[in-house]
Amino acid sequence: MAFSDKLLEAGADVWAAQKDHPFVCELAAGTLDEDAFQHWVKQDYRYLLDYARVFSIAGTKARDEATMTHLLGVAHEVLDHGMDLHREFAADYGISPEELEAVEKAPTCHAYTNFLVRTAYEGSIAEIAAALYPCMQGYLDVAEHMADLTKEDHRYTPFIELYTGEEFREATAWCRTFVDDCGERYPGEHDAMREAFLTSAKLEYRFWEMAYTREDWGL
Repeated sequence: MAFSDKLLEAGADVWAAQKDHPFVCELAAGTLDEDAFQHWVKQDYRYLLDYARVFSIAGTKARDEATMTHLLGVAHEVLDHGMDLHREFAADYGISPEELEAVEKAPTCHAYTNFLVRTAYEGSIAEIAAALYPCMQGYLDVAEHMADLTKEDHRYTPFIELYTGEEFREATAWCRTFVDDCGERYPGEHDAMREAFLTSAKLEYRFWEMAYTREDWGL
């Protein structure tokens, strides 16, 4: 069994909880409150900035040219193109670039990005791969689940199409291979990889909850 599959097996309960979360189910049905979705859009924008940072740091730790090139390329793509797409996506829901820039991270977003950045700085390349994997594979699996639940097109259909599209599938496949390669090269890192994977997976679940409840600092 590939190591990525072993990680997914270890996180099966978290995956099931994500798919059953009301944010996911209501988005699939097109009934999700727009305020909850807008909260996700704003927080995901903040998340993506650190996501790019993690790929940049990972690139400096890669041992081979191809992996370094790809990791740094992802960071560049997110900052050069992905953020623009996210701003366009936000504009469809009446959120201006200025509003996105002014967003304060909610506690869960703060915890998740801090975990990823700390792992990038302090962890091995194998730990970084495992920490990034739940975001990629999780969104693809959840979006496929949403597509299965969806009866007809609605205002959130573009979200589902984005994360079930060919470009995202290819990115997820690369990440899966990256995890498998790290698992094969660094067998002594398996426990650390599993811990990093499960922490990110749990924070992915909490990200849905954060958006659904419009989590803030309560101050």
